[in-house]
Amino acid sequence: MQSLNSIKRLKQWAARLKTEIIALYLVLKHPQTPLYAKLFVALVVGYALSPIDLIPDFIPVIGYLDDLILLPMGIAIAIRLVPPDLMQACRKEAIEHPLAVRPKNWIAALVIVTLWLALILVVISNFVA
Repeated sequence: MQSLNSIKRLKQWAARLKTEIIALYLVLKHPQTPLYAKLFVALVVGYALSPIDLIPDFIPVIGYLDDLILLPMGIAIAIRLVPPDLMQACRKEAIEHPLAVRPKNWIAALVIVTLWLALILVVISNFVA
């Protein structure tokens, strides 16, 4: 019984995170969002919607670190940067009209791939030198 409750809570938490990402996506497009908030929200939403993770999931243990810790922490910080009334309005819109198809952020994917390629080049250059 305990494990069923834990699974139910985990599913609810995941659904809330999805709603928050959609709301932050709407915040990003809103003209009243302050510039400093837009910049951070753009990073969080871009990473959340990127088809590529910074830390690939196939890496044991730390592969899920970004999904379980970094992304929720980024979402929490982004929410604090947005004016509460604006965040509430965007949350309401996200709940009433959730996006049918989650947009992919290929720019964020390109940045992540570039970081991995740079890391690989650094490692290779250290072994060759």
